[in-house]
Order: sequence, then structure tokens, then C-alpha cells
Amino acid sequence: MDFDRIPALSTVDVLVAGGGSAGCVAAIAAARTGARVLLVERHGSLGGIGTAVLDTFYGFYTPGPNLRVVGGIAQEVVDNLTARDAAFIRPNTYGAGGGVTYSPEILTLLWDELVAGSGVEVLFHATAIDTVVDPGSGAVTEVVLATRNGLLRVSAAIVVDTTGDADICAHAGAGFDSARPDAPVQALTTTFRVAGVDTERARSFPKEELFALMARAAAGGDYDLPRQEGSIHRTPVEGVSLANMTRVEGVDPTDVGQLSRAEMAGRRQVGEYVRFLRDLVPGYEKAVLVGLSAYIGVREARRIHGDYRLTAGDVVGARRFPDAIAQCGAPIEDHRGGTDTAWRYIPDHGVYDIPLRCLLPAGLPNVVVAGRCLSASHEAHASARSIAQCMATGQAAGTLAALSATARTPVRRIDVATLQSRLRKDGALLRPAP
Repeated sequence: MDFDRIPALSTVDVLVAGGGSAGCVAAIAAARTGARVLLVERHGSLGGIGTAVLDTFYGFYTPGPNLRVVGGIAQEVVDNLTARDAAFIRPNTYGAGGGVTYSPEILTLLWDELVAGSGVEVLFHATAIDTVVDPGSGAVTEVVLATRNGLLRVSAAIVVDTTGDADICAHAGAGFDSARPDAPVQALTTTFRVAGVDTERARSFPKEELFALMARAAAGGDYDLPRQEGSIHRTPVEGVSLANMTRVEGVDPTDVGQLSRAEMAGRRQVGEYVRFLRDLVPGYEKAVLVGLSAYIGVREARRIHGDYRLTAGDVVGARRFPDAIAQCGAPIEDHRGGTDTAWRYIPDHGVYDIPLRCLLPAGLPNVVVAGRCLSASHEAHASARSIAQCMATGQAAGTLAALSATARTPVRRIDVATLQSRLRKDGALLRPAP
């Protein structure tokens, strides 16, 4: 590609690629820390999976005592939703800690307000498709965007990759783990909403009986239900429930052909689950399908090779790190395949740290990641991918990017204690150094 022929759009301190939960928080944090920030998003609204697929934040609370482990901008979001009567806390179906269930529509409006109010420039309908890498330093000097106006170039001192799929890192030649035939990968899910639900009758039907009923219905051959558990729960709108039940397995989400087929497969499954609910489940006799996720929900794609790789041992061992920038108490939640989900809880309701080094891609001196493309094993990723942790790592990544860009100091030379102090000042919940 002849990059010189591509028009230059702008030069900024920090470019945040991907406007999901991690990217929104990263952009806000960077702007509040004094950087000029451009946030690019391939769709026409912010929030990513959190507004297009889901309606519940997990990872804020631990199982058992429901200890809150994430604060800062993420908690600011929750407080704003609660003040608008657009969120409430409910127990997780599997005892994995309280979840913050919210209105995706109100959250979409809120992200616009918070991002714009922080001084972030936003470019919608823009997808990062390539990078320009300095051959000497390995730094990403420019990012190429595909837009309705054609290809455009953006120059940035620091790039924050919050694409979910580590697109910036992949384009720049960094190492990563991804879906392969010989490697485990989380299944994909299309969520859906139904109205006309008798909420009290539906809530009084035990989940164990619901799961048993799904198994019998599938075994009888009348319903195609690949996943025979999952959750369906009330929402802030009376009589409307959201279901997280479908399962599309064995998909590489970075392959456009596989992802396209998965989108259609997920929607076909929605039809089967709605039919099952209406026919057999108390409280859903008059349920009507009123919403589909805007696109299929991806749990896992590329995981970068960072300066450190979070492991399952770190998670279940409640490990602490001197360069901690976030914490998590969520269990390992593996949707790898089959009819159910594998859960592995941290003993004694423990909490582990996420180290800064998991956000630093090896070989890329001016790129930071946040969200579900962090450096982690498949098992550790199945815990650390919760949206609350995506927002917490987003705040760390954005703050680090701004400190680095404004001080003209490489990200790896920013004092970790200085970063941690700023995060605490801005409300992040970090434990004292071990």
C-alpha cells in the first residue's frame, strides 16, 4: 500500500481504536489526563458488546461476599445509570457475583455524554485496517482507517488498541494467540430480548428445572438447543427479559467468512429458543421477540503476547503483582463447547491483580491494549474478560497513554507507582503494593 497517497486526517497525542467499554473508558481517561484524543469506532454508536449485545456488567463484584473490586470511571458509569433509574444489581445465575443490569439504550446515550464531555474527538464508521511502523524503533507512527470518505491516516504518539480483536497489534506485526483448530476458543452468542413476560412467574421457575426442561426438549428432537443452560433475566423495562442462551462453536471471529456464517447461525438458534420458551416455560407463554443483538457476541479472539502472560494459576491462586493496575474476582467461565459451561472459582472468594505488563504488546514500544485482547492464557482470559475488567484496564491504558504522550516518555519508562497513584486519585480500586 502506498501510504503517502492516503490523505492525512489528524495528528493526536493518543489514538484509541475501538469504542467499546474498554475504549470509551480509555479515551475518557486519556483526555482527563491532559491528552488530545481521537476515538475511532467502526459502528455508529459507542459501547460495543455492552450496548449492542449485553445488558449486564459483570466483574464489579466478587462471588460470595459481593466485594466491589472495580471503581473509577467504570463506577461513574454505573452511578450515572442508577441515577437515571436505568440500572439495578442482580445475582448472577451461577453465583459468580452481582451483575449490574442496565438499559443499553440509556448507556448508549451516556457514553456519548461522557466521551464528548471529556473533550474526546470521536470518529464513527471508521475501521483500522493497517498501520505504518517505523522500521528502526518498531513504533506505530500512523494508523490507516477505512471510512465513508475513503482511506485516511491518523498520526499518534501513543495508540491504544481496544478493538477487542487486537487488530492494531496484528496489523503492526505483534505476536498473539488466536482461534485454531487445535486450540480452545470461547463460543459465540447471539442474545435476544422478549416482551410480554410474566416476570414473577418466570422468576419463580427454578433454574435447575429450566435447564432440565431444556435437556429433555433437546433430547426429544423437537427443539434444536445446542446450549442447555444459560440465563434469561429481567431488565429495567417491565415485562421484558434478555436471554443469553445461544451457542455457536468452533468459530475464528477474525475470519470474515466464519463470522458471517456464525451471525446467521446465531439468529437461527434464537428462533428455536424463543419457540422453546413460549411452548414450555412458565411465564413466557405470551412472550414476543422484540430485540436481537446488533451482532453476535464474541468472547475471545486474539490475545496478545505481552510483557507478561496472565495464567490460570495466577487467577485461582489470587496472585498479586507490584505493577497491578486492576483487580478481578470473577471465576474462570469457559464457554468452549458442549451443552453447558465450565466454571472454576477462586478459592475463598479471592481476588487477583491484573499487571500492567499484560497490556504491553511485546515489540511495540508505543502501543497499549485494554479489554479482552490482553495478554493471558485461554483459561485466565475466561476470567479477566468481564466488562468491568475491560473498563478498569481501559482506564489504566488511557491514563498511561496520556502520561507517556504528554511527557514524551516511552510507556515502559513511566513509573508504575506514578501511574498507580493517578489511578487511585481517579477512583480506581487497587490494593496496597504486595
